[in-house]
Amino acid sequence: RARVRCALVDRSPRPARIASRSRCEASGRLFAPMNRFGRRTLLKSGIGAGLGLSLVPQPGRGQVGPASVRANRGDLLVRAGDSTKTPLTPADIPPGAPPIIVWSMDPKDGTVRSGSRLNQVLLVRLDVRKLSAETRSRSVDGVVAYTAICTHTGCEVDEWLADEAVLHCPCHSSKFDPGDGARVVEGEAPRPLPALPLRIDRGRLAVAGPFTAPVGFESA
Repeated sequence: RARVRCALVDRSPRPARIASRSRCEASGRLFAPMNRFGRRTLLKSGIGAGLGLSLVPQPGRGQVGPASVRANRGDLLVRAGDSTKTPLTPADIPPGAPPIIVWSMDPKDGTVRSGSRLNQVLLVRLDVRKLSAETRSRSVDGVVAYTAICTHTGCEVDEWLADEAVLHCPCHSSKFDPGDGARVVEGEAPRPLPALPLRIDRGRLAVAGPFTAPVGFESA
C-alpha cells in the first residue's frame, strides 16, 4: 500500500516539505494531502531538494515580494490584526502575560511582512533578572522575541503556561523556556525556537538583527 504523504501548505512561493501521515493528521490545518503523482512531480522539478534541511530558504531564494521576506534589521513590530499598524513599545507588552503575536514592518514604506505565516513572531515580557545572559543581550526591558513557528512540525506556538513560565505548542505539547533562549524543556521539538534580537528605536521595539537560526522545522 502506498504511503500517504503531505506537504506544508503555505501561499508564499518556497520549497514544499514532505511529512509523514502522523504529522499530517496531527497538524491537519497546516497540511494538505499529496498523491504519488504530485510527489513525483515535485521531486523531479527539484523543489524537493531541500528535504532534511530547513523549511525556509534565505530571503531572495524563492521568496517574492517585501511582505514575504523575513524580518529585516530596523523593522518595527506591529500587533497581528492591527489595521492602524501602530508600532509596539515595551510598555505594550504586559509582564508575565501570554505571548502577543506580531509582524515586523518596514518603517520606510509601512510594508507589514505578513505575506507568509512563517513570519509570525511572538513577544513575551519576563523579569530581566531571570533571563540568561545570552537572552538578555537580545531583549529590551525584559521583552523577548521568537518565531511563532514550532521547530517540530511547524505548528504555531501560541500558548503560555504561566505556572511554568514556558511557551507551549498545542500540537504535540513541546515546551520552550523563553527566558533561556527558548530551549526545549519538554516534548518532541528538536531545537529551540529561533530568537529575533530586539533594540529600541525612539521608544519603539525594533529588530536588531536576523533570526538566530533558520525559521521552520526539520522532518525526521
